[in-house]
Parts: sequence; structure tokens; C-alpha cells
Amino acid sequence: MPSVLEKEFEYYLKKQSELVERYNGKYIAIRHAEVVGVFDSEAEAVEKMSARYELGTFLIQKCEPGSESYTQTYHSRVVLS
Repeated sequence: MPSVLEKEFEYYLKKQSELVERYNGKYIAIRHAEVVGVFDSEAEAVEKMSARYELGTFLIQKCEPGSESYTQTYHSRVVLS
């Protein structure tokens, strides 16, 4: 089953070189395969984007060359109480 934000991440991968030219070092918000926000920090990106859109409907990605900054998802069965 595809991830909810798979389309957004595929957009980033496809356009990465163009996006890096324009936004290198910034955190970009991608929603519906479109850049909808550019920020200096991840915290600022999450704060501003979650005020505009429901969490889980946009991707925050650090924009830089290579694969070092690719978003990662970790699944765990740990329960915190």
C-alpha cells in the first residue's frame, strides 16, 4: 500500500535538482506535488504548515543535493505509557 505522502516524495525526487538550485538548505513543504512553503527550520515549517493544513497532508523536506536528507519513516511496536 502506498504511503499517504508518497506522491509528494516522488515529486521531490523527480524535481530535486531544480528544487536544490532554488531552495538549497531550506526546508520546503510539498502538498499535492507542489511546493507550498519555504522555511529556514524544520520547526518553523511544521508550525506554519500545521496552522494551514491538517498534519499528514503535506511533506516537509530539507532541500539539499544527494540522498542524505531524504525523509525517513520508522515503524515501531513500542507503547509508551
